[in-house]
Amino acid sequence: MATQSSDIESSLNKSSKLKDYIALVKFSLTTMVVFSAVASYQLAPKIKAYDYKMLLLLFLGGFLVTGSANAINQVVEKDTDAKMKRTAKRPIASGRMSEAEGWVFAIVTGLAGAFILYYWFNFLSAALAVFSLFLYAFIYTPLKKVNSISVLVGAVPGALPCLIGWAAGNDDVSAGGWALFAMQFFWQFPHFWAIAWLAHKDYEGAGFKLLPSVDGPTKYSAIQSVIYSLLLIPVGLLPYFTGMSGMGALIIILLANIFMVWQSVRLYREMEAKAARRVMFSSYIYLPVVFWALLAFKN
Repeated sequence: MATQSSDIESSLNKSSKLKDYIALVKFSLTTMVVFSAVASYQLAPKIKAYDYKMLLLLFLGGFLVTGSANAINQVVEKDTDAKMKRTAKRPIASGRMSEAEGWVFAIVTGLAGAFILYYWFNFLSAALAVFSLFLYAFIYTPLKKVNSISVLVGAVPGALPCLIGWAAGNDDVSAGGWALFAMQFFWQFPHFWAIAWLAHKDYEGAGFKLLPSVDGPTKYSAIQSVIYSLLLIPVGLLPYFTGMSGMGALIIILLANIFMVWQSVRLYREMEAKAARRVMFSSYIYLPVVFWALLAFKN
């Protein structure tokens, strides 16, 4: 009986440790980020068919590098995370995992991901991935406590997966890759400000400065979401005019952009949490719809 009990306890410990590693890489967020890299790879002109082995390798390489950046973020922000209700149960913030273990995990996964991108794809995609990791973990992360310009800085590594995927497939960073980068870059502002709006008290208590207005959820913050949503409209034309996709994608993207603008305008008019929540959920839907349209109507 003692042996059986020990085996059960060991199994539970392993399960708990696996859950902690999943939390450390922010599994859902990382998957969403890497999705844009995989879609951008498939949209590259040199990629004519679906090679599922290469798609899986790209997903794995991107996942490891992105997971590494998120792990570093949690190591660096462990004290801040411990102050916020939504992050206090993270493995390092809660004390279930040591900083040293977090650093080892981040280094191993980061190197492994970069190697996969370099070995199976090219140096350019690996270099962009490493640059993205550095920018996110060591520039954006500490800047969040200094100034709200951190959101602008953070939007760069947030959009770089598009360039990484494009570079992996096309061996360059040509116009199509930059068009995808621009779309994901501007999308992040209404998306992230909606989240910051809803979690403002938590963020403020932890010392984060993420909304455009120093006074928090104000008309000024709301109008910024409207402006960046409006910027998505001309940016959304770029895939069509660069020859990446056809008229079907253009129409769908235009409708998605108008929908985002409408939700941001509603936030400006209503100034309520439920309106910010609509912007947030609309932004989650936006990227899958846009990339599906681009892939469905690829030239």
